[in-house]
Amino acid sequence: MTRIPTPKIFLVLALGLAALYLFPLYWMYATSLKGASEIFANPPTFWPRDPDFSIFAATWERRNMGTFLWNSLVIATGVTSLTVLLGTGCAYVLARYRSGWIDVGLFLILMLQVLPASTMVTPLYVGFNQLGLLSFPRTAVVLAAAAKAIPFYIVLVRATFMSVPRELEEAALVDGNSRWGAFFFIVLPLARNGILVLAILTFMQAFGEYIYSKSIITTQSLQPASVGLSGFLGPNSTDWNGIMAYAAIYVTPIVLVFVILQRRIVAGLTSGALK
Repeated sequence: MTRIPTPKIFLVLALGLAALYLFPLYWMYATSLKGASEIFANPPTFWPRDPDFSIFAATWERRNMGTFLWNSLVIATGVTSLTVLLGTGCAYVLARYRSGWIDVGLFLILMLQVLPASTMVTPLYVGFNQLGLLSFPRTAVVLAAAAKAIPFYIVLVRATFMSVPRELEEAALVDGNSRWGAFFFIVLPLARNGILVLAILTFMQAFGEYIYSKSIITTQSLQPASVGLSGFLGPNSTDWNGIMAYAAIYVTPIVLVFVILQRRIVAGLTSGALK
């Protein structure tokens, strides 16, 4: 009986799925380098005949992308910092203390993750208006996006804390450490890989935040790059290479962050971050 090379089949299947998934990313970069006539050519060209790299500088200058990307960075950094600061402590409590109320709290946290941002934007807008936070729209967006990200963060970081042996923490308490000392010097260093992975994922998601920013931030100089991209779109949009150039500039930093930190992300995943 002929032995089927199962690992090779799965490898070929994985590579095929990866190529299918990454093709839109390749098409975005390729289209950004094409001329207006070549974009609508039939059959389409899979590589531009006469690549025009000047489109990136022109789009950057014309669309004021420096300001948009800075706003995206500010929002993503704020959301990540707030999520890590509040979510880490909550995840630790849910991992170390067991009771019926803890289970109820975890269930409610999971239910918060189910709610889509589109259903939350109106009540949040009304609440921010009552609190006067609409005068600080980026702060309001950070709070709204962090509230959406924290449940996901808590559930997964809780699994990381649960993978840290309780005996190490108890030994630190016996040796004279306080509960805070055991947490900061024993538990937190052992859980850093999982926390780092979730912080990176939170940052990447917040960098592309759109719904809250579009609804809350009305001043163009404060809008992130995701909202700036929508300025291209309209019923008579024809600047497709400009749209693709803008999108390429926008997503490249996130792609680079993922490529540079991929080993650490994999290490965090395999160390129990997502168990």
